[in-house]
Amino acid sequence: MANRIRTPQQLANTFPRLAGGPDLTSVVAKYPMAITPYYASLMRRADSSDPIFQMCVPRVQELTDPPFLMADPLEECHDMPVPGMVHRYPDRALVIATTMCSTYCRHCTRKRIAGTRETSITKRRLEQIANYLTEHPQISDVIVSGGDPLTMSTEHVEMVLSRLRQVPSVQIIRIGTRVPVVLPMRITDELCQMLRKYHPIWINTHFNHPQELTPESIAACNRLSDAGVPLGNQSVLLRGVNDSPQIIEKLCRALVRNRIRPYYLYQCDLVRGVEHFRTPVSRGMEIMEYLRGRLSGLAIPTFVVDAPHGGGKIPVLPTYVVSQSPTHTVLRNYEGMLIAYPEPQQRFDGACRTPQEDSAPGVWELTAGQYSRIQPEKTIRHSRRRPCCASDESVGDF
Repeated sequence: MANRIRTPQQLANTFPRLAGGPDLTSVVAKYPMAITPYYASLMRRADSSDPIFQMCVPRVQELTDPPFLMADPLEECHDMPVPGMVHRYPDRALVIATTMCSTYCRHCTRKRIAGTRETSITKRRLEQIANYLTEHPQISDVIVSGGDPLTMSTEHVEMVLSRLRQVPSVQIIRIGTRVPVVLPMRITDELCQMLRKYHPIWINTHFNHPQELTPESIAACNRLSDAGVPLGNQSVLLRGVNDSPQIIEKLCRALVRNRIRPYYLYQCDLVRGVEHFRTPVSRGMEIMEYLRGRLSGLAIPTFVVDAPHGGGKIPVLPTYVVSQSPTHTVLRNYEGMLIAYPEPQQRFDGACRTPQEDSAPGVWELTAGQYSRIQPEKTIRHSRRRPCCASDESVGDF
């Protein structure tokens, strides 16, 4: 932390090829820069072709904003009944435990506060939050966020967890952190032993690109998993960084392989200073279409738009319901195959008919129950199938 790159001059000293480039002084004055030496070491090239470079090195584009961008698009300030705590959903609350991160992501949804003053929650503020939680027992799930709460000392983190655990209605505590990605050596045995005391603790981390999954970051995540902490991952879809179906697929496979559940893939928020990162929503839907059928459900995140005006997380998916009638719903699978799914028998006016098994000539025949499917002429799955019959017992052969 003490050796973070904080100024344009330090950045130029670390990466000499950046000397003589755009003056970043005004950018850093508005949106602070901090890059841990570890995270800086992951850059393969010191230019915008490198995903790590893009996520942590300031760019002059951050100072150019279309009028629809906002400092606080999620309107957290309006859903803050106690300073430092956001209460938006009925059963959940989010505690901003610190404004400090070890590395400041250039796409941060809280650019308005992150790093402007590196402060952490006080006992007095924590007590106000705990009192609010006690008075609102419908809140059973508390997310500790920031900034990055794991940049605080272990003692300070424990102060927060201990006080939250004293609220009888708080069942689950989640921690949102990017420390395993940008400062993995912070995940010490001492920290893990402390976290064990306050289970159930869940941690959502923030890997955006396979290049971030290093032996050091994987070891850090393994220490958390071995301490009984389930891990999820929240990625942000970033133009030029990970807005490729193949990159997201590679990332999700690597996460699951290392006991990290892909949880959310976020559309970039409408935050000032991030327009150069934003992708069309259709790009995220294209990626989700690609993942379905290539990855197990365990490895597929939910693509969400965290809606402006505090609208909350809205899942956005490709359309798999093609048509509906009172008796049948026509569904589409990842191959483009259309399947007629019969509704319960009482929905039928007359007797149920056995549908024809060959491919239907149109969607209407599926909704009418005359056929059961429309089969694409060529799919990989069908090319490797073999004929079978009802008496086939090979399913039991191993």
